[in-house]
Order: sequence, then structure tokens, then C-alpha cells
Amino acid sequence: MKIKRIIGTIAFLILAFSFNTISAQPLAEIRFEKMDHNFAKINEDGGPAIYDFKFTNIGQIPLIIQGVNASCGCTTPEWSKEPVLPGKTGFIKVSYNPMQRPGIFTKSITVTANIPKGSRVLTISGDVIPRTLKTDDIYPVDFEQIRLTSNELSFVKIKDNEVKTDTLQFYNSGISPVTIKFKIIPSHVSIKTVPEIIQPKSKGYFLITFDANKKPEYGYVTNRIYLSFNGEDKYNYAIRVSGTVEEDFSKLSASDLADAPHIEYNSRTFDFGEISEGKKVDYTFTIKNSGKKDLIIRNVSASCDCTTGKPASNTIPPGGNTTMKVTFDSRRAGGMQNKIITVISNDPDHSTTILRVSGMVKN
Repeated sequence: MKIKRIIGTIAFLILAFSFNTISAQPLAEIRFEKMDHNFAKINEDGGPAIYDFKFTNIGQIPLIIQGVNASCGCTTPEWSKEPVLPGKTGFIKVSYNPMQRPGIFTKSITVTANIPKGSRVLTISGDVIPRTLKTDDIYPVDFEQIRLTSNELSFVKIKDNEVKTDTLQFYNSGISPVTIKFKIIPSHVSIKTVPEIIQPKSKGYFLITFDANKKPEYGYVTNRIYLSFNGEDKYNYAIRVSGTVEEDFSKLSASDLADAPHIEYNSRTFDFGEISEGKKVDYTFTIKNSGKKDLIIRNVSASCDCTTGKPASNTIPPGGNTTMKVTFDSRRAGGMQNKIITVISNDPDHSTTILRVSGMVKN
């Protein structure tokens, strides 16, 4: 028993000696002149704002900066790459790019080194004064005869009985008047130019109306409308008009909703595992109507041409079901695949449902 006590005492002394030895090892230590810097007001188009955070190694061994990470890509750091000897100085150079970032900002820079606790956090802040926008900034889309704020107008979501109107701004940056005509206009879209003749160095807009009453399809709808300038019959320039058409269930009564169709699936996902490029895989989803009225599949669309699916029947009676075979073609595909099939129905609770087909394609 005495021997065991002696051995335990020796082990404890060795452990304590080792701990004291480790604790007594010299360390590097960093001391910054300042750990935060306010640039105050800087101009957005004035180029990067730069500040050097200077530091001294007040420790007993060389200080090594292991990494410097900024909180966003707008801040670019540089630093002393060589070990900084005790008593010597180094720097963390921080560059902030204010372009397209007007307003007040605060960013952090984490410095990792062989110091106690392993890191220090620096901070930069300031207020970016917006630049004066030029015509090209306001109207970035260049159609030669005119410049546009955008070449796309999205109505986002629109009910199937709704009519929405919006505008798309443009500017005649040329030296002669411009008259615009439109080609390939879908029946649910109307468009006109205001004013009809756009004088040089003057503004105008397209007045665009989306009438969902005239569009039989449900779901995402997009159309390209081509522009003709001063009678020139070209197809060089087009604007895109889009929107997601949804059924309006807002006028259904409580009893209507209780008697409505209800869509269910045997599964909403299919994982085809791993296949070789060029192979096709099929999966059959089962769609069931657990409601009290006919379930109508309004539309089925896929996220890419490589995936297709069509229900065996678009109308499913109460308690009935149908199948929908989905095919994924892996030609020209590689790596992890995640395809989406969107199903639009007259189920008020689930008018839009998403099915997924995923897996790995080996090249």
C-alpha cells in the first residue's frame, strides 16, 4: 500500500512539473496601436479606402500571423508574412471597396496568430457617400437606339382572373428621334410606348399589361417581345415579360373549401442513386385525390428539358388516383443532379406542389 502511495505521489509531481514547464513556455503576444478605425465619410467612386493596423510583438518568441479573414468580400486584407521578432513591428493592411455599397458600414477582420487565445478582431467602419449616377448607370441595358433600366419585367404572382399593369423605363441617348414597334406579342400581353416618338436625350417608358384572363396556362409564364426601331425589321433586341399565374381561391366559402379536392402523392422525391452519363431513368409517381370534388391537374413543368413528366389523366375523381411517369435523361449531365417537377392543381391548400428527382451522374 505504501509503495502505491509513493508511486502516486511521484506521478503527481511529474504531472505538476510538466504542467509548470508548459505554462512557463514563452509566448508571442500582439499589441495593436488601435484595433478599430473609422474612415468617416468616403466617396463611393473614390476607390478603395485603405488603413494599416500596426502592431508590435511584445512577446518573447517570433510572432507568426497564420491568417487574416474579413467578414465580407468587400474587404481585402494583407499582412506581414514573415515572423515578427520580439520588440519588432508588423502590419495588417485593410482595403475596403465602397463601389455599389452606399451608406454606413461596419466590417470585422479576424487575425489568427500564435498568441494567447489564438486570435484578435479588428474593426473598420465609415459612411459611403453615393456617387452621382450617370445615364449608363440608370439605364444599363444598351439597345443602341435606346437604353433601358432592364430588359425584363416580372409581374411575379398574378391570379388567373387578374389584370396587372407596370412600366419599363428607357432613355433615348442618341441624336435622332426613335419610333418603336413590337413583334411576337402573346395574346395575354399588351404593350405600348409612351411617348410614341422618343426625342433625343429624353425619357420614356413601355406601358405593359398582363391579362391573366386570356392565359389558359397556369404556373410560370414567360414571353420574349421583340423590338423594332424606326421600321427596321430586325430581331436583335427583345424584352422578357413574365409572371406566375395562380388560381384565385379567395371567393370560396367554408363549405366550398370543405368539399374541395385534395392532392396526395405516394412520394414527393425519387433518388435514382448513381448512373452513368447518357442513361435514362424512369419513376412513376402516384397522384391521389382524397377530396370531395374532381382534382384537376392544371399544368406540369420541369426545371430543365432533361426531365419530363405527364399525368396519365388530368382529371381525378374523388377517391381516385392516376400515375405520372417521370423520365430523367442524363445526357450532357454530370455530378450531383437535383431536378424539380412543379405540379399545378385546383387543390386550394396545395395548388402548387414540388416533386424532386435527384442522384449522381458519373462521367
